[in-house]
Amino acid sequence: MGMLIDDDLLQAARISLPELKLEIAALLYRRERLTLGQAARLAGVSQVRMRLTLAAQGIAPNYGVDDFAEDMKVVRGAS
Repeated sequence: MGMLIDDDLLQAARISLPELKLEIAALLYRRERLTLGQAARLAGVSQVRMRLTLAAQGIAPNYGVDDFAEDMKVVRGAS
């Protein structure tokens, strides 16, 4: 499913389509509606670029205790 956005609206907002996608992805990540990977995919950028964009906007990583515990299980299983 796609979404069409009129060029005149993008021009009125003074934003390009890639910039708009990045802004929407950052907003949804900040609201914890998307993971980092999902946000990067929506924006059409790498996870590294997405992280840099989020950091530039002052958006902290959504990485909680549960995420840490899950990562530790993976690390312990790999050793």
